[in-house]
Amino acid sequence: MKYALRATVAAVAATVVFPFLTATASAGPTATGPDGGAAGAAWAATQDGPQQYPNIHIDWDVPITMSDGTVLKGNVYRPADAAGRPADAQTPTIVNLTPYTKLVSNLADHAQSIPGLSDALLNLFRQIDLSGTPLSGITDLTKSFGGGELRNFTVDRQLIKSGYSQVVVDVRGTGFSQGEWDMLRDREQQDTVEVIDWASRQPWSTGKVGMNGISYSGINQVQAAEKHPAALKTIFPVVPGSDLVDDVLAPGGGFGFNFIPLWLTAINSLKWVPDLASIANGKFDTQWLTDRVDSPLTYMDVLLSAYTSTRMEDLDPRVKGMLNDFSSERRAWLGDPSSIDIPTFVTGGWHDLFTYSESKIYNEIPLPPGQKQLFMGNTYHVSSGNEYSKPGLPPRLDVLQRAWFDKWLKGIDNGIDTYGPVTLRQQGGGWVTQDGFGPSAPEQQAAEHRRMYLSANRSGTADGSLYDGSLTADANGDTARLSVAPGLTTLCSNDAAQATAGMLSIIDGCAKDSRVAETNGLTFTSAPVAGPTTISGPIAVRLNTVQDAADGYWVATVNDVAPDGQSTVLSSGQLMASLRQVDEERSSRSANGDYTDPRAYTSLDKRQPTVPGEATTLDIALPATEAVLQPGHRLRVDVFAGNFPKGLPILPMLIDTGLKPQHVQLDPNAPSFVNIPVRGRSGW
Repeated sequence: MKYALRATVAAVAATVVFPFLTATASAGPTATGPDGGAAGAAWAATQDGPQQYPNIHIDWDVPITMSDGTVLKGNVYRPADAAGRPADAQTPTIVNLTPYTKLVSNLADHAQSIPGLSDALLNLFRQIDLSGTPLSGITDLTKSFGGGELRNFTVDRQLIKSGYSQVVVDVRGTGFSQGEWDMLRDREQQDTVEVIDWASRQPWSTGKVGMNGISYSGINQVQAAEKHPAALKTIFPVVPGSDLVDDVLAPGGGFGFNFIPLWLTAINSLKWVPDLASIANGKFDTQWLTDRVDSPLTYMDVLLSAYTSTRMEDLDPRVKGMLNDFSSERRAWLGDPSSIDIPTFVTGGWHDLFTYSESKIYNEIPLPPGQKQLFMGNTYHVSSGNEYSKPGLPPRLDVLQRAWFDKWLKGIDNGIDTYGPVTLRQQGGGWVTQDGFGPSAPEQQAAEHRRMYLSANRSGTADGSLYDGSLTADANGDTARLSVAPGLTTLCSNDAAQATAGMLSIIDGCAKDSRVAETNGLTFTSAPVAGPTTISGPIAVRLNTVQDAADGYWVATVNDVAPDGQSTVLSSGQLMASLRQVDEERSSRSANGDYTDPRAYTSLDKRQPTVPGEATTLDIALPATEAVLQPGHRLRVDVFAGNFPKGLPILPMLIDTGLKPQHVQLDPNAPSFVNIPVRGRSGW
């Protein structure tokens, strides 16, 4: 009854309130706060209410021929009348390219198409609530499914019924498309531009194209926007990245051992699922089968080489390409958001696989706030949009997406350009809107970077850690060598949850509390803050280290420690000691000259083995974050000598570490510290 009433109210609002707003407000309604205020309510009513068309029409597996003759297959969704006949009107077109096979989209879409089933499933997802239990992370996952994420990933029938067409295409070498998978590289990027052009020239298209999709499809959108196809007018990337190597393949030089094998296995398995309909009607694509036989397990051989080659010179050239800064392989994956000139709405999460890139994409796009938007939740890769549709909480992702496309593809002045422009979920706090974030934050919202020094003095807050040190506001004269060895306690950690795209986030005792991981880590904890203290922006940790081998693998996290001892990771970074050379052109510093974002080359071209027994300075970049330490909470830096399963160095580099203990050498002449962006009453 409650759901039916809500739907009725939404329908009334859609037919009365929203048209009134757009007709009477010359500048459009103004969004207020994270929920958008009255404008946000109107966006939701528009998305959830009756649409212009009652049905959709689907053309399955439409062949789209690329310039090199390779045929991609796409499903075309168009608005239709009650009998399923496609509308005669031309509509803006939404393009989504996916490697996960559009068969997955088909299945999810069919669930939406069964009367009542979609609403029932979404309502079920929204009602599951295990908050306060050791498995509260399950709630984050289920609520994200009910929060519009599935519609962003697959097909949004409400969007199509409102007067859009959508094209979902298998990227080459995956799904039903011909060719060899090129994993976001040059040929695939060219395919995307050609698909956009093809879609814009169809008789059912107005010629205006937008793009949507999650993860891989989000990266694909950013790459496409950088190439400026004439028909592409706007993008709505959810959890995108702009540097595949530093984001997820080998952050800090430590190969993404957990996520990458599972991900490659999934795509290479799905690409072998045949087009059964073509087999049944005698039109099976034999070229598809030939291409699969020619490349049965694309990129799996690269992974195998990384962990079976004991010498650098024996590595697969593509592994070297990924880890060489100036290789064509790597350049193909290095994005340039500063060239994007179309409206872009970036959605990310503080513990996403691509969290390092998401705020940087926003900051680097040279558009005025409003035409670019940043939306960051306290989420993992698979749990985007898990808080929504209550006072003070943002609209669902599908609602925001619909409003964004209506504005930039249909010209509806609905106020979405006044939302945010930066909408953030503060870790340890609530949702806030800001005029910028990190480097783009206005003076009144900007945080000031300051040093907090690592000290050997015991804080008395981490008796279970390998070593319980302190963070001091002033430089100290401590001289101590604190040792840490590689271990497996990081199997139970926030980084492990992040590396599984959030699937392990359901275990609160690991994802939301670092005390298990800290049993094999060095901890350095501050005094409690006197008042609410905001951490806002990028973070850098400088360590004065000593290795017992030619290399070392270092991990640093910044944590919020509650009065009861719970230690929650706010941000984390990692670095191979031999890949420590900093690229000054891509790095940034605070007013005091310290790094705020020390962008290491993480390149074999720049590798500098360490000298056993000699001190080596490392600057570790931690992704920007937004958090608030409540009164009585403390700031903590954790230091580890490994990060399995999130990262594992390629075998030649792992051999160079010898899996030997590593040491933080506290030295007043070469201090170790965290450069942390803070504002508020810390009392430090």
